[in-house]
Amino acid sequence: MMATLKMMSREKKPMKAVMLRLRNGWPMPLALQGVFEILQSVVFCLALITLPLVAVYFSGGFLEDSFEAILQFGGLIWLLIHGVPVEILNLGPEADPSSVTGWVTLIPLGLSLLPFLFCLRAGRRIARASYTDQLWQGLLGAFVAYGAIGTGIGFLANNAHARVNIIAATFIPLIIALVGLIIGARREAGSWARLFGVDTAAYIQRISPHRRWAGSYVWHVIVAGFLGYVAAVGISGLLLAINLGVHWTDVANVSQELRPGPIGSAALTTVQLSFIPNAVFWVLSWISGGGFSIGTGSTLSTLETTVGPLPSIPMLASLPSGEMAHQWLFLLIPVAAGIVAGWYFLRVGENHLEDWFARRIPFNALSLAASTASLAVFTGIVCGLLSLIGSWLSSGSLAIGRLVEIGPNMWATAGALALQIGVGTAIGYLIAPLFETDPVLEG
Repeated sequence: MMATLKMMSREKKPMKAVMLRLRNGWPMPLALQGVFEILQSVVFCLALITLPLVAVYFSGGFLEDSFEAILQFGGLIWLLIHGVPVEILNLGPEADPSSVTGWVTLIPLGLSLLPFLFCLRAGRRIARASYTDQLWQGLLGAFVAYGAIGTGIGFLANNAHARVNIIAATFIPLIIALVGLIIGARREAGSWARLFGVDTAAYIQRISPHRRWAGSYVWHVIVAGFLGYVAAVGISGLLLAINLGVHWTDVANVSQELRPGPIGSAALTTVQLSFIPNAVFWVLSWISGGGFSIGTGSTLSTLETTVGPLPSIPMLASLPSGEMAHQWLFLLIPVAAGIVAGWYFLRVGENHLEDWFARRIPFNALSLAASTASLAVFTGIVCGLLSLIGSWLSSGSLAIGRLVEIGPNMWATAGALALQIGVGTAIGYLIAPLFETDPVLEG
């Protein structure tokens, strides 16, 4: 009995050592460690993208394409989710199909989370294997390797149906890689000081109080604007879920009419889920009044709804098709999100601009009004800039017919959100004292 237990223990030790190495990594030069970690990330991501395509291929979903073309299609999707534009060829009439081409630039943001999360994991593992002054070696190795992999995939994925620019395939994926690696390394290090070896607290102590107060004010304005925008995005996601639930019968009917089969249904569901984050930004543009488009000539907003012919995609069956009563009330939702930003700014107590106004304006009401108006303007500008980024990321083209214009009206949405969240910030900052206790007075 004891001999059997000893043998089992000896058998478990190699497996335990392998699992420990898989978790902590193998000892190697840091640059090579970065290459190894980022290579794992690419392999895992490509596998998750390609396996559904392979399943559809073996179920007969790609009758005229070879298996090599399916793998190339997976590579093109990998590049697309990194933001690389894909040119679709042979869209012209049957007599001369090569006369017309189109660009696919609409990024499925749900799938874009895959490379980001894998790069975040790689960044954590590289930071775990590095000292502070050596971290750059691992990150640089991973960064260069990711660019080389993008170049290789771009070269191998080009075919008679679609192609990408090799330079774009090399450099655009580095954006997601850089963000993921830095955030992952920061999470592992626990602070920016430990990550880069810079003592930010000591630096802040060395600067003058006035610069410190100004920096603190600017930082918390940015945080307040970010919170207001995130609150608006969160509410938009909730509204999207409610709308899909209300129109679920219409969505199910369109899905049944397509009759895609089990594997086709799984693939169609995956594609729709990958565009859910895009749809959240579209809902945000709708409630702001800026509106969004699903094809050239269509406009959907709380102020106007004009929808042209749409493809048979189940999720699109939930789009509003007419004017709803009291639809303008949705314009108040971003204002409510702005109240969150204003409330936050009062709680942190960093409104040094109000102190500056109070020393120069003898009337408290005027100084409060001036500082609150300034806060509303600055917070609105931050939200407007964030809105431009979100609208740009969630919009693009599908290269075919009217679907060359999809996504929010960027500038109208940004302007509307800047105004609405700015007004909400002022309201939140003014009403928050009615619900917050003053620790000095209470003490």
